[in-house]
Amino acid sequence: QLQLVESGGGLVRPGGYLSLSCAAYGFTLDNYGVAWFRQAPGKEREGVSCISMRGGNFKYAGPAKGRFTISIDNAKNTVYLILNSLKPEDTAVYYCAAGYRHTCNSLLESDFGSWGQGTRVTVSS
Repeated sequence: QLQLVESGGGLVRPGGYLSLSCAAYGFTLDNYGVAWFRQAPGKEREGVSCISMRGGNFKYAGPAKGRFTISIDNAKNTVYLILNSLKPEDTAVYYCAAGYRHTCNSLLESDFGSWGQGTRVTVSS
């Protein structure tokens, strides 16, 4: 059974930092592109970042550029998203998703077949 499990969310003050993890179980991420999406209260889910198989390609959406960093540890079968300089507008549930042989040329939800349950990030003073 393919499973993605996110962790690392929480409450942080503006300007703070969080490290999110996405661990894969039941399959290896070697042949998958993995993306992070987020859904803020009352808003559509949006793509944040993507890393392709074995870290060969990266993509960041507008809000993530310059502040978020995605990485993969293939030995641990885990993808990480470091969130720096957090703003209240970063408050959302963050989801990771995997797409088989996805090259991260896009951040379309329909391209990713396996999803985690999400981890909540709240940025507030």
